[in-house]
Amino acid sequence: MKTLTRQQYQLCDIQGRLFELALKGGYDCPAFIKAFMNSQTAAALDDVYDRLQWAGEEYILEELADEVHGLKMAGVTYAVEIMYWAGYTYRYWHYYTKESSREIYQTADAETMNACWLGFHTLDVEMAIDDLKEIHAQTD
Repeated sequence: MKTLTRQQYQLCDIQGRLFELALKGGYDCPAFIKAFMNSQTAAALDDVYDRLQWAGEEYILEELADEVHGLKMAGVTYAVEIMYWAGYTYRYWHYYTKESSREIYQTADAETMNACWLGFHTLDVEMAIDDLKEIHAQTD
């Protein structure tokens, strides 16, 4: 079990709340997740230090919307619990493996996270990540 710093745990929580905020804002969940995980905004959160890491989820959502010139509204929605878990798990995954958000998304996209939530959300987050990586390896 990797020990995260207090700041890293806070960023996991902020990213979870960011994903929840996207749902509450009426954005298409898979489109939001894809846009975020492949964005410079997510890459800034992946950095060792970036000013965005000190921002709240509302500001990060605005930064992403500006970067991608608007986010897709309506469409597919996921439950709030799924959105929080996906956001938190993706950020934890970065700290656990040092993979970039873009690489993580290539391993477990939004649809995969949605499909796996029911069985994985009660697992230790590192076990869930290992299982997501194993699922991906089996499909290659």
